[in-house]
Amino acid sequence: MSIKFLLFQQNHQGFKILDSPSLHKSLPCFHQHPIVSFPKKCFHSSGVRLVGFPSAIQSTLPRLLVTRCISESFSDPLGPNDFESLENLKQKENAFLTILKGANSFLPHVVLASTILALIYPPSFTWFTNRYYAPALGFLMFAVGVNSSEKDFLEAFKKPAAIFAGYIGQFALKPLLGYLFGTVAMSVLGLPTSLAAGIMLTSCVSGAQLSNYATFLTDPQMAPLSIVMTALSTATAAFITPTLTLLLIGKKLPVDVKGMISNILQIVVAPVAGGLFLNRCLPQISHAIRPLLPPLSVFVTALAVGAPLAINIDALVSPSGMSVLFLVIAFHLSAFILAYFLSGLAFHKAPDVKALQRTLSYETGMQSSLLALALANKFFQDPLVSVPPAISVVIMSLMGFTLVMLWTKKKETVME
Repeated sequence: MSIKFLLFQQNHQGFKILDSPSLHKSLPCFHQHPIVSFPKKCFHSSGVRLVGFPSAIQSTLPRLLVTRCISESFSDPLGPNDFESLENLKQKENAFLTILKGANSFLPHVVLASTILALIYPPSFTWFTNRYYAPALGFLMFAVGVNSSEKDFLEAFKKPAAIFAGYIGQFALKPLLGYLFGTVAMSVLGLPTSLAAGIMLTSCVSGAQLSNYATFLTDPQMAPLSIVMTALSTATAAFITPTLTLLLIGKKLPVDVKGMISNILQIVVAPVAGGLFLNRCLPQISHAIRPLLPPLSVFVTALAVGAPLAINIDALVSPSGMSVLFLVIAFHLSAFILAYFLSGLAFHKAPDVKALQRTLSYETGMQSSLLALALANKFFQDPLVSVPPAISVVIMSLMGFTLVMLWTKKKETVME
């Protein structure tokens, strides 16, 4: 018995493979091949005509059935070509997801491009004002939370020595460097005292949330530790920063304690907790959005780097801008290098010493220059005080993500 069929309208949505032993008696060839069952909603009654089915059998079928026991003159509807097409489609989908997940590798290039664009055409970034900066950093922290777990943070608290080292880097090593380069600005370069005060002020603020994201890109397992370090330095900055400014500059700057705590909750705690919540309670949603986070994070980071440069372009091109630029670069470079090598000496016996070195280097070299800029604008009458913090926002971001590129490539080379 040979059963033929003519299919005038195809719609492969929702078909499934069936094997119906009850029909073997009526259609002997069914014992060799399964039956392809298409739901009625996929076809119009006028779209399909079956040839060769007895009317008695057609009246007993609950669904529209098409056998694969076809004659040699008809092609197999589920032949090798179809399976090859499905495999190619799956490979293309996997390739697309790989591109999305690998978007972070383009971050240094995008940051460099945004810097050039901000210098050439500042209006492209000036719309991204300070009020958008906190939500942008919050989104980056949410991305870190989605890719982390509660266990990662519990492991971070098991490293009190590393947390303490990060705190010393923030509020001991960095202020000393700020005082050193502030003194060089006045004594060697003959710059106004207000510019030296701006450099010292920049060295007295807490860590930057961008350091958490830089750590996540280089050493994802260290991101929770970096978040704990930054949260601790930010929480205590309300008391430490005024004390340091009094010692270094001779002026005690009042810092809004409630504002600092609110800043931590909005930018760090809430977004990270939201990401962890998705992982624990809504894993399907977390899995669905995870491939989209890298390209969006790259875009947000580009805005967070380009906007401060575009907004503060006048400070950079000011008569004293190039001298301050040199000092700010030297300040951040020294912080990155010293933190890296000193932490290597302190934790040389740790199994993850290299990852710790990179994490502490980011934490020390990158600080909340926007906070220093806000303090300079609010509590100092001389506008020159705000020039070093404005330049620092750009320099610490560019240097930090340049290190991301270099260290990531080095890790890939070692793994190969």
